[in-house]
Amino acid sequence: MNPSPPLRIAIVEDEPELADLVADYARAAGYAAQVFHDGAQALDALRRDPPALAVLDVMLPGLDGLALCRALRADGDLPVIMVTARVEEIDRLLGLEAGADDYLCKPFSPRELMARIRAVLRRAGPPSSAAPAVPVLAIDAAAHAILANGKPLDLTPTEYGILAALLRRPRQVFSRARLLDLAREGGAHLDASDRTIDSHVKNLRRKLDGALPGLEPIRSIYGVGYRFDP
Repeated sequence: MNPSPPLRIAIVEDEPELADLVADYARAAGYAAQVFHDGAQALDALRRDPPALAVLDVMLPGLDGLALCRALRADGDLPVIMVTARVEEIDRLLGLEAGADDYLCKPFSPRELMARIRAVLRRAGPPSSAAPAVPVLAIDAAAHAILANGKPLDLTPTEYGILAALLRRPRQVFSRARLLDLAREGGAHLDASDRTIDSHVKNLRRKLDGALPGLEPIRSIYGVGYRFDP
């Protein structure tokens, strides 16, 4: 039996020396490395032949890393790690809200990046070519309900709005304020602050655990907000 080919990691970085360094570490870690220096060029290539994971710099010619991440997320669930020289909290929020699974500030250790790549790939599970699992949670928009294994959860309008917003954008990280905005856009009439969302999420977790024991799909991202992991 022929051995399986190594997982391919796309590195989108406009600094050639850094891109080559990361590629060398990726190959040493057992991955196949594919390097791009332009965001628009990378988008076309990655859409044609998606890799196992993409490492994106924020500042890129052609198409910046945030726009590239959003475009890739719109196409599917490609795991993404963002790297940037920007260290402000708002930049980290923008990267995670664009759909990145992780965020690393420059200068960084290539060994740490490899460790984060392994962690993100573990969370992502098997490649998307595997047969998709039957969804455990589903939105019934007509009934304004969320179904757990086909049965409606007993949710308040606020809880429905928050959970529906998370379900529609799996693996995307949202700040509390943005999550409330999305819930309102979905038709929920919320009279709440971005801090009271913690109480609603706590109630949602309790109800989800009652309907689906052992499943903990709502993850807290320290200092940022929440995301839904299917």
